[in-house]
Amino acid sequence: MSQAKNGLCTLNIGCIVLVGGKCCRLGRDKALEVVGDRSLLERVLSSLGPLESNIILVAAKNYHFPQLNGYPGLRKVTDTYPDKGPLGGIYTGLATSSSFYNLIVACDMPFLNWALLGYMIELSSGYDLVVPRLGSLVEPLHAVYSKCCLAPMESLLKQGELNISNLFNLVKVRYVEADEIDRFDPNHLSFFNVNTEADLETAEGLVKGS
Repeated sequence: MSQAKNGLCTLNIGCIVLVGGKCCRLGRDKALEVVGDRSLLERVLSSLGPLESNIILVAAKNYHFPQLNGYPGLRKVTDTYPDKGPLGGIYTGLATSSSFYNLIVACDMPFLNWALLGYMIELSSGYDLVVPRLGSLVEPLHAVYSKCCLAPMESLLKQGELNISNLFNLVKVRYVEADEIDRFDPNHLSFFNVNTEADLETAEGLVKGS
C-alpha cells in the first residue's frame, strides 16, 4: 500500500497499468515498441512519480511479461475475466490492489503528465471515479478508480456489457474538464496512444522534438 504525498493529499493510492497482450491493432506487442531510447511500457512506468513502488501490470492470459528493473514493488497479474477488454483489465487490477484508490493508465501512452495525474489524484477523495473529459470524449484509461467500482463492474462483466461508459451512471464520477486539463497539458499529449505504425512515427517525432 502506498501513500501519495509530495504536495498531493494523503490517499491510499496505487497504480494499474493495462498491458493488454492481444496485439490486435499493431500486430505485435506494442508495450515493447521502442520510442526514443525506451519502450512504451518503460516510458509509462517512468512517468508515474511517487507511485512507482506500487504498480500492478495487468495482461491477457499467457502474456509473457518483460523483465523490468528498478521497480521492486511491481506486480504482474493476468485477467480474471479473459477476453473482456479494458473493463476486465481494470476490474482485475482493482481486485488485486491493496489500495482503495488506483490510477489506471494504458501501456501505450508515452506522454503521461505527472502534474495532471497528481491533480486527478488530489480530486479523488469522495468520488468513485475521476476521469478526463474533452467535449464528448472521455478518457477512461487515464483515470482514478476506487474499489467502490468493483461491484458494478463485475455486474457489467457478467452481463457482457463491456463498454466502460456503462459504468459512469452506476458510480459517483468527477469529470476533469478541458479547462482543468489545459492548465497542465494544453496540447493534450497525455491522451496520445499508439495503435498503428503512423502513431509510432508520430511518437518518435515528438520525442525527438522535445
